[in-house]
Amino acid sequence: MLGLVADDMAEVDRVIAKRLDTGVPLVSEVSRYIISAGGKRLRPALLLLMSRALGYQGTQHFNLAAVVEFIHTATLLHDDVVDESTLRRGRPTANESFGNPASVLVGDFLYSRAFQMMLDANDMRVMEILAEATNIIAEGEVLQLMNMHDASLDEAAYLRVIRSKTAKLFEASTRLAAVLAKAPPHVEEACATYGQALGTAFQVIDDVLDYAGDASETGKNLGDDLREGKTTLPLILAMQRGTAEQRALIKAAIEAGDTTQLSQIVAIVKETGALEATRAAAAAEAQRAIDALPSFARNQHAEGLLQLAAQLTERRA
Repeated sequence: MLGLVADDMAEVDRVIAKRLDTGVPLVSEVSRYIISAGGKRLRPALLLLMSRALGYQGTQHFNLAAVVEFIHTATLLHDDVVDESTLRRGRPTANESFGNPASVLVGDFLYSRAFQMMLDANDMRVMEILAEATNIIAEGEVLQLMNMHDASLDEAAYLRVIRSKTAKLFEASTRLAAVLAKAPPHVEEACATYGQALGTAFQVIDDVLDYAGDASETGKNLGDDLREGKTTLPLILAMQRGTAEQRALIKAAIEAGDTTQLSQIVAIVKETGALEATRAAAAAEAQRAIDALPSFARNQHAEGLLQLAAQLTERRA
């Protein structure tokens, strides 16, 4: 379904390349390193798909899709420094290759460049949406940091983090499309709900893959979340469903960021049905996205949005 916006995405890539042009070679080198790593480009693709689904005929969606990608890339650069990650998308992280200072500062550059680009839209509503999203993402990052190594984290607190840290930029992407298309308020809210639900489902499945994925497909080390002390939904549900001994093992691993018992913890997550329950939670969010999709938008791009939500829980990378 992303093939529907392949031509549009090529134009977004041209905008990205132009906006990465700077007189500071290291900025360009680090930025291009992480952006060229590929990835799904889901956030800009969502903005493009929703814009087309709503009948938008202008060109500002190319610029705003690039803005969204810059903001996302900046968060990745900062995330990998905070998490001390060494592998992303199957190759060394930027901080592993260029060092932490360069990664942090180039992340700052991408944020500031994104805000420069927002001005091109000449729309205060666009600025409001992206400024709020960037602020909430930062809050989500801090919340996650505060929750590190906390094995008592419950599902509500977990969802609060991922809806701030991950789903908010999905939500902003689809809301921006509605604003560009000058959709009425109820349609804008429906678009935003679709994005938030899809982003939540995406992150929940990502957390499943940390215990059930293939490193060669996911492009990251299995057990990274546990090593970082993150209490994600598979572990929350496994502790709820497991024996006292199993709960104690998982709790100790989270608190210490210890992956020496990873194979045993993976077995517990599977045996307790926590993986299936987590996938079911993701499927419920994907259905919420489908239910929110504006019913009047019935063209190939709208169908692509439906298919994207329907197939999200099947992802393996």
